[in-house]
Amino acid sequence: MKTHAIEISKKILKITGATNAQFNLIKEGDKVLLGLSGGKDSMLLATLLARLKKYAPFDFEFKALTVDYGRGGEYEYIVEYCEKLGIPYELYRTDIYKILEENKREGSVVCSFCSRMRRGALYTKALEGGFNKLALAHHLDDAAESFMMNLTYNGALRSMPPIYKAGNGLFVIRPLIFLRERQIIDFIAKNNIYIAPDCNCPILWRSDDKRPYAREQTKQMLKEMEEKNKDFFASLKVALSNVHLNSLFDSRYLDKQE
Repeated sequence: MKTHAIEISKKILKITGATNAQFNLIKEGDKVLLGLSGGKDSMLLATLLARLKKYAPFDFEFKALTVDYGRGGEYEYIVEYCEKLGIPYELYRTDIYKILEENKREGSVVCSFCSRMRRGALYTKALEGGFNKLALAHHLDDAAESFMMNLTYNGALRSMPPIYKAGNGLFVIRPLIFLRERQIIDFIAKNNIYIAPDCNCPILWRSDDKRPYAREQTKQMLKEMEEKNKDFFASLKVALSNVHLNSLFDSRYLDKQE
């Protein structure tokens, strides 16, 4: 790994800074656990949190944690990167892959099940360590995909909020939620940051598994929509912040009659 200083574009800093200020994601006295998979998104978030820790006018704690699924993986580069930035780090060994294998059904997609178990592992470590917030590296493209998949497959108007409170009392925060994926790709490329080819994702270890085609189809649909309308994502971002509940069909939010 090269030892040159990590450069973050002014645009990324401006967007993430404004997001943190708007939603009060990280503030004085917070103790934040970062879910660090080693993929491009979480590597950028780790970099931003390290920078915030150094320069913010308030004090907070944070630690990065990687969930190992129980089949091994490529973690050395994550350890080295965290050491380089002075980020406290832990590799958490689990049996998630074994559980996936024991519970797999032919033709099923394990992504949702795996995601829930990974989130459960992060919750467990966050609560054990006395953290009050869990930071995840979802970005605007993720939110758009989630919205469209819920709309087209699940019959729900739902996406990814910048912050929400889980049932266990932890606040889950998404500091990158207004960034585009291409900005993250550009950050990784410009800084020559190594990322493991499969980011240790269990589904890529299983030749018999059904791939998550719905997400890939949604990605392609969004790409085509943006090609036809360059302002599509900007408009969607505004729309997700401008909800008119009484214009929909949910009776809980319709205007009440006398």
